[in-house]
Amino acid sequence: MAKRRKLEAPSAADINQLEAEFRRETSDRLTPAAAPIAQVAADAAGQAVVDSNGAAEQALIKAQEDGRLIVEVPLDQIDANAVPRDRLDMSAEAFEELKISLQANGLRLPIEVYPLPPRDGGQKYGLISGYRRLAAFQELAQIYAAEFQTIKALIRPAKDGARAFSAMVEENEIRENLSHFERGRIASLAAHQGAFANTEDAVDRLFGTASKAKRSKIRSFALIFESLGDLLIYPKDLREKDGLQIANALRMGAEKRLRQVLDDTAADTPEEERGLLLSVAAEFLESHKAPSKGGRPKKAVPRPGWVNSQEMRLSSGISLIHDHDGQGHVIHVKGDGVDRKFMERILTNLQYMLEEG
Repeated sequence: MAKRRKLEAPSAADINQLEAEFRRETSDRLTPAAAPIAQVAADAAGQAVVDSNGAAEQALIKAQEDGRLIVEVPLDQIDANAVPRDRLDMSAEAFEELKISLQANGLRLPIEVYPLPPRDGGQKYGLISGYRRLAAFQELAQIYAAEFQTIKALIRPAKDGARAFSAMVEENEIRENLSHFERGRIASLAAHQGAFANTEDAVDRLFGTASKAKRSKIRSFALIFESLGDLLIYPKDLREKDGLQIANALRMGAEKRLRQVLDDTAADTPEEERGLLLSVAAEFLESHKAPSKGGRPKKAVPRPGWVNSQEMRLSSGISLIHDHDGQGHVIHVKGDGVDRKFMERILTNLQYMLEEG
C-alpha cells in the first residue's frame, strides 16, 4: 500500500506570490475588450461636446458684435461727451438719490457705449445712454475706489450714429420729458454731426412717435438754438408759446436785432431774458404784419421813418426823397394816391409854412 504524502499549508509569502503571478497572467485575458460600436459612440459623444463648445463660442462672438453682451468697462475708457447730451442739466436731488441707490443695490441697468476710433492714449468707448449712471459711478469711484472702477455696459456697434442719438433721446424721454429747447437743440446737433440729413430729418426720426404739430414746435426751438443758442442764459425756461413767437420773428428776419439785444443786456433772471426777447419779437412782428385774410389783399405798410439819409417814409406809405440837381434842392414825392390834387395840397401847405416862417 502506497504511503500517503503529508500536505502542508502554504505560507503567507507563498500565497502573495501566487496571487501576483495570477494577476499578471490573467489581466489581459480577463479584461473585456470594448465593442467597436461602443468606441464609435464614445468618439461621437466627444465630437458633440467639441461642436457644442464651438457653437457656444460663435454665439458669444455674435452677441458681442450685436451689442447684446454685458461687459465690465473701466470708467477711464469711456468718453461721456462723445455724443452731445440732450439734457442740459441734472436735478441735484435726483442725482443724490441715484448714488444712494447704486451704493445699496448696485447697477441694475447697464449703460450703452460704442467703440471709438483708435486714439493715442485716449478713451476706447463713446457713451450713448446712461450719462447720469456714469456720472454717479465717477463720483462714487473717488470715495470707494475699489468698488466703482468699472461699470457694466452694452457695447453697441459703432456704425449707426443715428441710433446713438435715438437711444439717448428715448432714455431721457421715458425717464423725464425733455424741455422744448432741449429737443430742438439735440435735433440740430445731431444733424450738424452728420447723423441725419438735416435738422428736419433729425426731428422726424428722433421724435417719430410725436404728432406732426409737436414736431413742428421742436423745429421752431431748433431754429432758436441755431440762431441764439450761444447767447441765451436761460433757454430751458422759454415757454412754448413764447418760443413759437420768437421763432416766427426769426423766420421773418429778426435774428440780428434779437442777437443785438441779448449781447447788449445780460439778463439776471429767466423772466428778464424772456421779456427782452418777446419785446423785440413783438415789435418786429407788428412792423412786418402779413396781409389780412379775406377780401382784397392789403399791402403791408412799411414802418415810417428815415429809410436812409435821403428818403423819409410816411405812415401812409408815401415816400419823400431829397435830391439836388445843381439848381437847387428837390423833393420827390412817390407812392399810391400821389396825383396833381395831392401835390397842390402839399404846395399850399408848404407855402403857408414858408411864409409863416
